[in-house]
Amino acid sequence: MVMPIKDALEALSGKWKLPILVTLSSGPKRFKEIAKEVGGITDKVLSKELKDMELNKLVKRTVYDTFPPTVEYAWTDHSRTLGEVMHALEAWGKLHRKTVIGGE
Repeated sequence: MVMPIKDALEALSGKWKLPILVTLSSGPKRFKEIAKEVGGITDKVLSKELKDMELNKLVKRTVYDTFPPTVEYAWTDHSRTLGEVMHALEAWGKLHRKTVIGGE
């Protein structure tokens, strides 16, 4: 039981991966769109996180043959399997906020 949890936490580690996935849940986005929606993330960190997520098959990078090249990032079939997990984390986060912080 420990190894699968460790693998999951490693694939989703850091404070940015889940917010990036939430941003992409509404459809494919370009780099600057992701940065704007996530907020507070530097281009360098976003680039690193997207590369890590691509290696873990959580994000698909598509380059379009335009000038200048257009690059879009989107969910993969594999990242869609996180839907229930993300909803559970959202529900727990609301409960945590209410219990510990005292707000909604």
